[in-house]
Amino acid sequence: MRISFLGPAGTYSEIAALSFAQPDDTIVPCSSHTAVVEAVEQGSADVAMMPIENVLEGAITVTLDLLIHETSLHIFAETVVPIKHQLLGPAGIDITTAKILYGHPQSLAQCRQYIESSLPHVTSVASLSNSAAPADALSSSVPAIAIGTVRAAELTGATVLASDIQDRNNNLTRFVALAHTDHAPTGNDKTSLCFGFDREDQPGQVVRVLRILADANINMIKLESRPSKAVLGEYVFLVDINGHRLDTNIAEALAQMEAQTGFLKIFGSYPCYAKDEINDASVSTLRHDTP
Repeated sequence: MRISFLGPAGTYSEIAALSFAQPDDTIVPCSSHTAVVEAVEQGSADVAMMPIENVLEGAITVTLDLLIHETSLHIFAETVVPIKHQLLGPAGIDITTAKILYGHPQSLAQCRQYIESSLPHVTSVASLSNSAAPADALSSSVPAIAIGTVRAAELTGATVLASDIQDRNNNLTRFVALAHTDHAPTGNDKTSLCFGFDREDQPGQVVRVLRILADANINMIKLESRPSKAVLGEYVFLVDINGHRLDTNIAEALAQMEAQTGFLKIFGSYPCYAKDEINDASVSTLRHDTP
């Protein structure tokens, strides 16, 4: 099986793809999130690995917008990757002599406390990715260090100078695997969907839709909104629920929700993590078979 991901190698997206892959699978780096999805749509990959949620930053909006507006692919599975930043640099460098710290902007922000306390003398410079940062440091004409992954260190030949320098140790990113079909029922599933309205705002219209889930004793585990991209002030509502879309009570509730909304799009049903399983995992992947 071929798994597309946002490249280059050494990023957390590659780590997610590798955690999902079986030994005989191939991972396919792509230049943009859109290209990751198009690789599956056009047949050059079988599964697209996309980040969808970070415990600190919240929803990954580019993935949500692709699911809402641009692709008919379905969520087949999910995997959770811990975000652990390493301080990298040339072998033998004394970090007190470093002049520049390279890092992806998000990584620099997530290591702010370490940088302020341990590297107050360096100038932070943005790199394109967590794998580009150590390469930038190694090719720098002045003493330089970088924030990156262990995988990036292996690929670039950089040395790990300090481990786990992130401000928060509970930083996790959830990735979803997109394929042409979602997952068959396992008995412990999650369904992701979105809905919106094609009429003017009416008092209680969102509540009436969500009450269908409550009345059917269906647990809603996430609710958020995104701009519709059509009208200012108009929103699409995204919902995750426990259960599979083929479960009788879920199917009946979804039919009722569709009748109460302007549109309803099911992103897919797939095996569900328990919260304690996510928080205890170093790298967790639920994968029961091939899409």
